[in-house]
Amino acid sequence: MRNFQKGLVSLHEFKMVMSSLYFVYEALEAEIERNKDNPVFSPIYFPLELHRKDALEQDLEYFYGPQWRKKIPCPQSTKNYVTRLHHVGQKEPELLVAHAYTRYLGDLSGGQVLKKIAQKALQLPVTGEGLAFFTFDNVSSATKFKQLYRSRMNSIEMNVAAKNRILNEAKTAFLLNVKVFEELQILSTAKSQEGLAKSDIPTLRSRTQNTANGDVQLKTEYRQTGVSTKNNSTFIRWTVIVGCALVALAALYIS
Repeated sequence: MRNFQKGLVSLHEFKMVMSSLYFVYEALEAEIERNKDNPVFSPIYFPLELHRKDALEQDLEYFYGPQWRKKIPCPQSTKNYVTRLHHVGQKEPELLVAHAYTRYLGDLSGGQVLKKIAQKALQLPVTGEGLAFFTFDNVSSATKFKQLYRSRMNSIEMNVAAKNRILNEAKTAFLLNVKVFEELQILSTAKSQEGLAKSDIPTLRSRTQNTANGDVQLKTEYRQTGVSTKNNSTFIRWTVIVGCALVALAALYIS
Protein backbone atom coordinates (compact mmCIF):
# COMPACT_ATOMS: atom_id res chain seq x y z
CA MET A 1 0.00 0.00 0.00
CA ARG A 2 2.92 2.36 0.70
CA ASN A 3 4.26 1.86 -2.83
CA PHE A 4 0.88 2.72 -4.27
CA GLN A 5 0.57 5.85 -2.20
CA LYS A 6 4.07 6.89 -3.27
CA GLY A 7 2.89 6.87 -6.87
CA LEU A 8 4.24 3.50 -8.06
CA VAL A 9 1.32 3.08 -10.42
CA SER A 10 1.98 2.53 -14.11
CA LEU A 11 -0.14 3.70 -16.98
CA HIS A 12 0.31 0.35 -18.71
CA GLU A 13 -1.21 -1.70 -15.91
CA PHE A 14 -3.90 0.87 -15.23
CA LYS A 15 -5.00 0.60 -18.86
CA MET A 16 -5.06 -3.19 -18.58
CA VAL A 17 -7.32 -2.97 -15.55
CA MET A 18 -9.68 -0.53 -17.25
CA SER A 19 -9.84 -2.82 -20.28
CA SER A 20 -10.80 -5.87 -18.23
CA LEU A 21 -13.35 -3.86 -16.27
CA TYR A 22 -14.93 -2.76 -19.52
CA PHE A 23 -15.61 -6.34 -20.57
CA VAL A 24 -16.95 -7.16 -17.11
CA TYR A 25 -19.32 -4.20 -17.01
CA GLU A 26 -20.40 -4.68 -20.61
CA ALA A 27 -21.57 -8.18 -19.69
CA LEU A 28 -22.99 -7.23 -16.30
CA GLU A 29 -25.02 -4.33 -17.62
CA ALA A 30 -26.27 -6.29 -20.61
CA GLU A 31 -27.71 -8.87 -18.21
CA ILE A 32 -29.05 -6.16 -15.91
CA GLU A 33 -30.92 -4.67 -18.86
CA ARG A 34 -32.24 -8.12 -19.70
CA ASN A 35 -33.61 -8.48 -16.17
CA LYS A 36 -34.55 -4.90 -15.32
CA ASP A 37 -38.26 -5.81 -15.12
CA ASN A 38 -37.69 -9.12 -13.38
CA PRO A 39 -38.91 -8.90 -9.75
CA VAL A 40 -35.80 -10.77 -8.59
CA PHE A 41 -33.69 -7.79 -9.70
CA SER A 42 -35.85 -4.76 -10.55
CA PRO A 43 -35.78 -3.17 -7.05
CA ILE A 44 -32.04 -2.49 -7.43
CA TYR A 45 -32.12 -1.28 -11.03
CA PHE A 46 -30.27 2.07 -10.92
CA PRO A 47 -28.77 2.61 -14.39
CA LEU A 48 -28.32 6.39 -14.12
CA GLU A 49 -26.68 6.20 -10.74
CA LEU A 50 -24.48 3.13 -11.11
CA HIS A 51 -23.82 1.87 -14.63
CA ARG A 52 -20.15 2.09 -15.58
CA LYS A 53 -19.94 0.92 -19.20
CA ASP A 54 -20.32 4.37 -20.76
CA ALA A 55 -17.80 5.85 -18.31
CA LEU A 56 -15.28 3.14 -19.15
CA GLU A 57 -15.76 3.80 -22.85
CA GLN A 58 -14.81 7.44 -22.22
CA ASP A 59 -11.72 6.41 -20.28
CA LEU A 60 -10.60 3.86 -22.86
CA GLU A 61 -10.98 6.32 -25.70
CA TYR A 62 -8.85 8.78 -23.73
CA PHE A 63 -6.10 6.19 -23.15
CA TYR A 64 -6.19 4.26 -26.44
CA GLY A 65 -7.71 6.68 -28.93
CA PRO A 66 -10.75 6.36 -31.26
CA GLN A 67 -9.85 2.77 -32.22
CA TRP A 68 -9.74 1.58 -28.61
CA ARG A 69 -12.08 -1.36 -29.19
CA LYS A 70 -9.49 -2.97 -31.46
CA LYS A 71 -6.66 -2.43 -28.99
CA ILE A 72 -7.92 -3.51 -25.58
CA PRO A 73 -6.99 -7.01 -24.35
CA CYS A 74 -9.37 -9.51 -22.78
CA PRO A 75 -7.37 -12.09 -20.77
CA GLN A 76 -8.76 -15.55 -20.07
CA SER A 77 -9.77 -14.83 -16.47
CA THR A 78 -11.76 -11.84 -17.67
CA LYS A 79 -13.45 -14.04 -20.28
CA ASN A 80 -14.34 -16.53 -17.55
CA TYR A 81 -15.93 -13.73 -15.50
CA VAL A 82 -17.91 -12.55 -18.53
CA THR A 83 -19.11 -16.09 -19.22
CA ARG A 84 -20.37 -16.44 -15.65
CA LEU A 85 -22.22 -13.13 -15.81
CA HIS A 86 -24.04 -14.13 -18.99
CA HIS A 87 -24.93 -17.52 -17.52
CA VAL A 88 -26.36 -15.94 -14.38
CA GLY A 89 -28.30 -13.30 -16.25
CA GLN A 90 -29.84 -15.79 -18.67
CA LYS A 91 -30.26 -18.90 -16.52
CA GLU A 92 -30.26 -17.82 -12.85
CA PRO A 93 -31.23 -14.13 -12.76
CA GLU A 94 -31.90 -14.17 -9.03
CA LEU A 95 -28.13 -14.46 -8.55
CA LEU A 96 -27.43 -11.29 -10.52
CA VAL A 97 -27.94 -9.25 -7.36
CA ALA A 98 -24.73 -10.74 -5.91
CA HIS A 99 -22.64 -9.56 -8.85
CA ALA A 100 -24.24 -6.12 -9.00
CA TYR A 101 -23.79 -5.56 -5.27
CA THR A 102 -20.19 -6.77 -5.22
CA ARG A 103 -19.12 -4.57 -8.13
CA TYR A 104 -21.14 -1.39 -7.70
CA LEU A 105 -21.01 -0.93 -3.96
CA GLY A 106 -17.33 -1.74 -4.03
CA ASP A 107 -16.86 1.00 -6.61
CA LEU A 108 -18.86 3.45 -4.55
CA SER A 109 -16.94 2.59 -1.40
CA GLY A 110 -13.49 3.33 -2.77
CA GLY A 111 -14.01 5.25 -5.98
CA GLN A 112 -13.12 8.74 -4.79
CA VAL A 113 -10.01 7.64 -2.91
CA LEU A 114 -8.73 5.63 -5.85
CA LYS A 115 -9.53 8.47 -8.23
CA LYS A 116 -7.31 10.88 -6.30
CA ILE A 117 -4.46 8.38 -6.03
CA ALA A 118 -4.59 7.48 -9.73
CA GLN A 119 -4.87 11.09 -10.79
CA LYS A 120 -1.77 12.05 -8.84
CA ALA A 121 0.28 8.95 -9.64
CA LEU A 122 -0.46 8.98 -13.37
CA GLN A 123 -0.46 12.79 -13.63
CA LEU A 124 -3.88 12.78 -15.24
CA PRO A 125 -5.73 16.06 -15.93
CA VAL A 126 -7.45 17.66 -12.96
CA THR A 127 -10.48 18.01 -15.23
CA GLY A 128 -11.05 14.26 -14.85
CA GLU A 129 -10.10 12.78 -18.23
CA GLY A 130 -9.29 9.10 -17.89
CA LEU A 131 -11.09 8.82 -14.55
CA ALA A 132 -14.76 8.75 -15.51
CA PHE A 133 -15.06 5.23 -14.11
CA PHE A 134 -14.55 6.55 -10.58
CA THR A 135 -17.04 9.40 -10.93
CA PHE A 136 -20.70 8.89 -9.97
CA ASP A 137 -22.31 12.13 -11.06
CA ASN A 138 -25.81 11.03 -10.10
CA VAL A 139 -24.93 9.91 -6.57
CA SER A 140 -24.74 12.92 -4.28
CA SER A 141 -24.01 10.88 -1.15
CA ALA A 142 -22.40 7.46 -1.43
CA THR A 143 -23.35 6.60 2.14
CA LYS A 144 -27.04 7.42 1.69
CA PHE A 145 -27.20 5.69 -1.66
CA LYS A 146 -25.68 2.51 -0.26
CA GLN A 147 -28.30 2.55 2.47
CA LEU A 148 -31.02 2.89 -0.17
CA TYR A 149 -29.51 0.10 -2.24
CA ARG A 150 -29.37 -2.28 0.71
CA SER A 151 -32.93 -1.41 1.66
CA ARG A 152 -34.12 -2.13 -1.86
CA MET A 153 -32.16 -5.36 -1.94
CA ASN A 154 -33.71 -6.51 1.32
CA SER A 155 -37.13 -5.82 -0.15
CA ILE A 156 -36.66 -8.56 -2.75
CA GLU A 157 -38.78 -11.52 -1.69
CA MET A 158 -36.83 -14.75 -1.41
CA ASN A 159 -36.66 -17.82 0.77
CA VAL A 160 -33.72 -19.01 2.85
CA ALA A 161 -32.44 -21.28 0.09
CA ALA A 162 -32.36 -18.38 -2.37
CA LYS A 163 -30.51 -16.18 0.13
CA ASN A 164 -27.90 -18.88 0.59
CA ARG A 165 -27.46 -19.21 -3.15
CA ILE A 166 -26.92 -15.45 -3.42
CA LEU A 167 -24.30 -15.61 -0.68
CA ASN A 168 -22.49 -18.40 -2.50
CA GLU A 169 -22.67 -16.44 -5.74
CA ALA A 170 -21.20 -13.40 -3.98
CA LYS A 171 -18.24 -15.57 -3.04
CA THR A 172 -17.95 -16.65 -6.66
CA ALA A 173 -18.04 -13.02 -7.81
CA PHE A 174 -15.32 -12.17 -5.32
CA LEU A 175 -13.07 -15.01 -6.51
CA LEU A 176 -13.67 -14.12 -10.15
CA ASN A 177 -12.47 -10.58 -9.42
CA VAL A 178 -9.38 -11.88 -7.66
CA LYS A 179 -8.53 -14.17 -10.58
CA VAL A 180 -8.87 -11.29 -13.04
CA PHE A 181 -6.39 -9.12 -11.14
CA GLU A 182 -4.01 -11.99 -10.44
CA GLU A 183 -3.77 -12.68 -14.16
CA LEU A 184 -3.32 -9.00 -15.01
CA GLN A 185 -0.44 -8.79 -12.54
CA ILE A 186 1.22 -11.86 -14.07
CA LEU A 187 0.78 -10.56 -17.62
CA SER A 188 2.12 -7.14 -16.74
CA THR A 189 5.12 -8.62 -14.95
CA ALA A 190 5.92 -10.90 -17.87
CA LYS A 191 5.84 -7.97 -20.25
CA SER A 192 8.08 -5.91 -18.01
CA GLN A 193 10.57 -8.76 -17.69
CA GLU A 194 10.76 -9.03 -21.47
CA GLY A 195 11.64 -5.37 -21.64
CA LEU A 196 8.53 -4.49 -23.62
CA ALA A 197 7.15 -1.97 -21.15
CA LYS A 198 10.13 0.19 -20.20
CA SER A 199 8.04 3.32 -20.19
CA ASP A 200 5.32 1.81 -18.04
CA ILE A 201 5.73 1.12 -14.35
CA PRO A 202 3.72 -1.20 -12.02
CA THR A 203 0.02 -0.41 -11.58
CA LEU A 204 -3.34 0.22 -10.11
CA ARG A 205 -5.91 -2.47 -9.38
CA SER A 206 -9.61 -2.50 -8.88
CA ARG A 207 -10.48 -4.68 -5.96
CA THR A 208 -8.45 -6.87 -3.79
CA GLN A 209 -9.09 -9.30 -1.06
CA ASN A 210 -8.91 -8.79 2.64
CA THR A 211 -9.20 -12.46 3.55
CA ALA A 212 -6.18 -14.16 5.06
CA ASN A 213 -6.29 -17.06 2.61
CA GLY A 214 -6.62 -14.84 -0.44
CA ASP A 215 -3.76 -12.62 0.67
CA VAL A 216 -1.47 -15.61 1.05
CA GLN A 217 -2.46 -16.94 -2.36
CA LEU A 218 -1.63 -13.67 -4.07
CA LYS A 219 1.77 -13.33 -2.43
CA THR A 220 2.69 -16.92 -3.15
CA GLU A 221 1.88 -16.68 -6.82
CA TYR A 222 3.86 -13.47 -7.23
CA ARG A 223 6.92 -15.01 -5.66
CA GLN A 224 6.69 -17.91 -8.09
CA THR A 225 6.72 -15.53 -11.04
CA GLY A 226 9.61 -13.56 -9.63
CA VAL A 227 7.66 -10.45 -8.75
CA SER A 228 8.57 -8.42 -5.72
CA THR A 229 5.85 -8.59 -3.09
CA LYS A 230 6.28 -4.85 -2.62
CA ASN A 231 4.26 -4.34 -5.78
CA ASN A 232 1.39 -6.45 -4.48
CA SER A 233 0.07 -3.48 -2.53
CA THR A 234 -1.58 -2.18 -5.68
CA PHE A 235 -3.80 -5.25 -5.75
CA ILE A 236 -4.43 -5.39 -2.03
CA ARG A 237 -6.05 -1.98 -2.21
CA TRP A 238 -8.60 -2.99 -4.81
CA THR A 239 -9.39 -6.39 -3.35
CA VAL A 240 -10.02 -4.96 0.10
CA ILE A 241 -12.88 -2.96 -1.40
CA VAL A 242 -14.41 -6.04 -3.00
CA GLY A 243 -13.91 -7.94 0.23
CA CYS A 244 -15.73 -5.26 2.18
CA ALA A 245 -18.65 -5.45 -0.22
CA LEU A 246 -18.74 -9.22 0.15
CA VAL A 247 -18.69 -9.02 3.94
CA ALA A 248 -21.46 -6.43 3.86
CA LEU A 249 -23.54 -8.65 1.60
CA ALA A 250 -23.11 -11.56 3.98
CA ALA A 251 -24.16 -9.39 6.91
CA LEU A 252 -27.36 -8.46 5.11
CA TYR A 253 -28.48 -12.03 4.59
CA ILE A 254 -27.26 -13.82 7.68
CA SER A 255 -30.10 -13.51 10.13
